[in-house]
Amino acid sequence: MVRFGADVLIAQNPDWKKQRIALVTNTAATTNQYEPVSLALLKAGFNLVKLFSPEHGFNAKGADGVKMQDGVDQATQLPVISLYGDHFSPTKTDLQDVDRIMFDIPDVGVRFYTYLWTLTYVLQASADYNKPLIILDRPNPISGNLELCEGPMLNEQYCSSFIGRWNIPLRHSCTLAELALFFNTTKNINADLTVIQCENWDRNKFQPEWDMDFLPTSPAIRNINAAMLYPGLGLLEATNISEGRGTSMPFEIAASPWMNDLDFLEEEKPDGVRLESIRLKPNEGKYASQDCLGVQFTLKEYDHFKSVYHGLLLIKLIKDHYPAYFKWSTYPTNVNPEGTGHLDKLLGLPQSEAFFELPVAKFKATMIKACDATEWPGIIKPYLLY
Repeated sequence: MVRFGADVLIAQNPDWKKQRIALVTNTAATTNQYEPVSLALLKAGFNLVKLFSPEHGFNAKGADGVKMQDGVDQATQLPVISLYGDHFSPTKTDLQDVDRIMFDIPDVGVRFYTYLWTLTYVLQASADYNKPLIILDRPNPISGNLELCEGPMLNEQYCSSFIGRWNIPLRHSCTLAELALFFNTTKNINADLTVIQCENWDRNKFQPEWDMDFLPTSPAIRNINAAMLYPGLGLLEATNISEGRGTSMPFEIAASPWMNDLDFLEEEKPDGVRLESIRLKPNEGKYASQDCLGVQFTLKEYDHFKSVYHGLLLIKLIKDHYPAYFKWSTYPTNVNPEGTGHLDKLLGLPQSEAFFELPVAKFKATMIKACDATEWPGIIKPYLLY
């Protein structure tokens, strides 16, 4: 069984555990025995004095993009300071009664999943206020196989945002600690950074091979199928096609009231993916309380699936098949209140909607090139831990 960084740290019983510690976490971060890390650390004698929480809040159940307020964790009675509220970084005041910061949040290996960017703000605060940072690392559930990383890379000049601050591939095939080490050096942050590595993880393995249950990392990432599809189906946020929020299958479907013919998708179906026609009525989100038609995607093979490319192609095919109905959409959030330019921010490419006006053959060739991330393994290699 995989041992997470938290499991390893608790077994190490470090002499600094009585120092005042702030923990950046949520309840999705558990030990390999499914105990919330905040509770497990307290039971092991770590002197936690406060908690910081990312998007979705400390309980990991807040709606996508919604501002999270400060609060109190009922299980530990510790104060919880939101890093997805009025500010995204711990302040000097937040850290004045803290000796060390610890970070432990499960990720899904996708650039536009915001937990990584919360970590970068914590990393900078660690350096700015001279507080050592300890990252309790976790495996990447969609694997750390660098042959499966996918672009586009991110254009920092035009597309930097809270869903992608800095230039890495959309599917990066790294752990959060590996990316923290990379940014700490390449962005000249120079924080006092320590990593507690996880154990018994082969980076080529996917979450079902960890011999553990999948715990939802946020409200809409409920299983490994959704996590695997998320790098591509997450792009539906920028369209008027439902990605499944408000249903029992978020990031496992594409649906709308007008998608009554889906035979054209079968012609482009990737190997190892099952398509199934569905009817449903979302209870919130796009098309709430409306009858929708769509397709459910079930991944049967993980090893060669290129989620980003196939997500892009899905949007192109639907757009071309339903030109009178398809539209690009805004996506308002706490970090982008107007919701404009969402596709550019997701993809990391400026004026990205223009690609979808290309003929299909040229679109495919252009997207294959855009999704190419073959330089990334060489760039990230010095920072790999596993």
